[in-house]
Amino acid sequence: MSLASHLDELQRKHGDIERELIDAMNHPSVDDLEIATLKRRK
Repeated sequence: MSLASHLDELQRKHGDIERELIDAMNHPSVDDLEIATLKRRK
């Protein structure tokens, strides 16, 4: 895997987690622990 494709994959994963985190933060029923876990993964 080239460096450029590896960086592209990391950016894609980061964007996916960012969207998941924003969705979780916008729903008050989501547990704070789950939000903290998402932040750590990011």
